[in-house]
Amino acid sequence: MSISRNKTLFRDVSILDSTGAEPYRGDVLVDHDRIVSVGTTSPGAAKDARVIEGRGRTLMSGLCDAHTHLTWNNSADMDGLGTLPVEEHLLFTVESAKTFLDSGYTMGVGAASAKMRLDVVVRDAIDAGRIPGPRYLANGPEIAVTGGALVKGITVFADGPEGMRKAVRELIEIGVDQIKLSMTGEEITGTQRAEDTYFSDEEVAAAVAEAHRRGKRVCAHARSAESVKMCVRHGVDIIYHASFTDPEGMDMLEQAKDWVFVAPAVNWLIATLYEAADFGYPPEAAEAAGYKRELEIATEAMIEMHKRGIKVLPGGDYGFAWTPHGTYARDLQHFVERFGFTPMEAILAATALGGEIMQRPGELGKVQPGYLADLLLVDGDPLADITVLQDHDKLNYIMKDGRFHKETPEAN
Repeated sequence: MSISRNKTLFRDVSILDSTGAEPYRGDVLVDHDRIVSVGTTSPGAAKDARVIEGRGRTLMSGLCDAHTHLTWNNSADMDGLGTLPVEEHLLFTVESAKTFLDSGYTMGVGAASAKMRLDVVVRDAIDAGRIPGPRYLANGPEIAVTGGALVKGITVFADGPEGMRKAVRELIEIGVDQIKLSMTGEEITGTQRAEDTYFSDEEVAAAVAEAHRRGKRVCAHARSAESVKMCVRHGVDIIYHASFTDPEGMDMLEQAKDWVFVAPAVNWLIATLYEAADFGYPPEAAEAAGYKRELEIATEAMIEMHKRGIKVLPGGDYGFAWTPHGTYARDLQHFVERFGFTPMEAILAATALGGEIMQRPGELGKVQPGYLADLLLVDGDPLADITVLQDHDKLNYIMKDGRFHKETPEAN
């Protein structure tokens, strides 16, 4: 019997479909790039399909990182992101795109590029099938006001409403999918506090209006209480960090929960506080800078957001020396252990909500008929142990668009 190269049957798998239902045993049939049946499959439909014997392993959607930096190069030298020659920088960006897919991440929301066109070029190469990587929404360098850059060499500067409009237009011209505003400080800089807010209301309003007028979304580095409220007031679509959200901001986020997304990038806080000593930033320095206080306040904020039904997604700021590429699924563990998510809720945040933040909720993030076949076959039960998703050896099969990126025949 001939076997179709375009049809795959996952037989006898534990289907974690990301609808919120408990996993159940069954079959999943993929034809070309789509899932065509889930649960039971007729012998006729599965005729000629390649069969992957699940033996009860978990079949689930690929994951989403809601705050992706493909161009961050696993270095402790932040200024080096700006000075690294573009040729070497492109090579690393291509490698990190593959690492996301190797890690089971089939979706990524670009949260800033270190150079103007790196994100855009790599996104286009992924889409063309020239290189492996996740489905990706590309960004450009983050926009900051004069005196407000976290790293000058990777920043576009703009001041005042008209300056913001111009910067947004220039970034849209190079082909970005969204715009990034760097609205607040970051303690590791040593000079800019996380609770500092550098943008004015008028600047945020102008940037968002210009981006939305051109059909582009806006994301923002926004740690301070005031910056979070600015984001909601003016329609920033994706808020990164939101550590110091105050009661008024929390109410505003709850009122906006149908359209706003929050990605706290909690692993950055934890790793910077406890795991950066080998790279010249010991815990006592991080605590003195305020990271312990921020982590405690941010933890309470995310617990409250989760209780209120605000869309909180995992992912963010991987690609520094102490938050290296390939460790992305640590966020899911933090969501469970620190924010009080159940393992199911953490997985839904990384899959079903991933489809939403990717703006394709009817195609991405679930194991359902008609959805794109971006799938993981996991040797283990992530609902019993969420850390299994951090073990690349347990990701036996990784599929994107109905094609296998990774196969482990000996596990079949």
